Amino acid sequence: MPTSDGMISRKTVLKAAAALGAAPLLVGGGVALARDRIGNGEPLGFTPECHDGDAPTIEQTEGPYFKPNSPLRSSMVNDGPGTRLVVSGYVFGRACRPISGVLLDFWQADDGGNYDNSGYTFRGHQFTDANGAFRLDTIVPGLYPGRTRHIHVKLQAPGRPIVTTQLYFPGEPRNSTDTIYDARLLMNVRQNGQTREGSFDFVLNVPQTTPSPTPTPTATSTGGPTTPPGGTWAPGASYNAGDRVTYSGVSYTCLQAHTAMVGWEPPNVPALWQRS
Repeated sequence: MPTSDGMISRKTVLKAAAALGAAPLLVGGGVALARDRIGNGEPLGFTPECHDGDAPTIEQTEGPYFKPNSPLRSSMVNDGPGTRLVVSGYVFGRACRPISGVLLDFWQADDGGNYDNSGYTFRGHQFTDANGAFRLDTIVPGLYPGRTRHIHVKLQAPGRPIVTTQLYFPGEPRNSTDTIYDARLLMNVRQNGQTREGSFDFVLNVPQTTPSPTPTPTATSTGGPTTPPGGTWAPGASYNAGDRVTYSGVSYTCLQAHTAMVGWEPPNVPALWQRS
């Protein structure tokens, strides 16, 4: 059902996607991630959902396999064989502003469904960058009795309490039988060659002042068509706030400095690009 502001409830989307066994994406690039709520002036609900009229969701159990003191690293892909998985996203506060320096501590099973309890295989922590972004390079975790496929994570914004939760995969047969599973923690997952790419935005209970709307830059008239300074958007390029690019024939203005990557195309990340 649409919310009072005319937007479709993210929870409704996720539940429908779970029933269909599909990734929670809307045709035409509709709302599915916290970043899509930027600019509407509404506070966000706590992780794992954006505000859609529901009460904040409780955290999930850390399970029996958490170990402190994991190594500082963003890549665990070489810890063992398996299908490569890249998980990326942002960490936002309640006003949908990204939070830098957030600790994310990930741990998961290997391809065979086993946890390393003597060492730190498939365990590691990292911090969000200046744009509130994170990226984990790992493998798709294996299954073990009683659970569906999942990744554990603890998050802590500077000076704030720890949030413990889990991330899930759409279309998994065991999603319907796992008593811990919660559809609101589904990642968006797509196949890119031999790699699976997951995305998820966390929303922490960090108070923030809602920023004023970013004005759309006015192009200087030259008597004819102008070319945006940044040219055509390209992955791997470094962009600064105010840079302008074109993507699929549409002009966009950069809102935050960042290095572009596949999956962060301007229409997909309103946190970084504003249509101009």
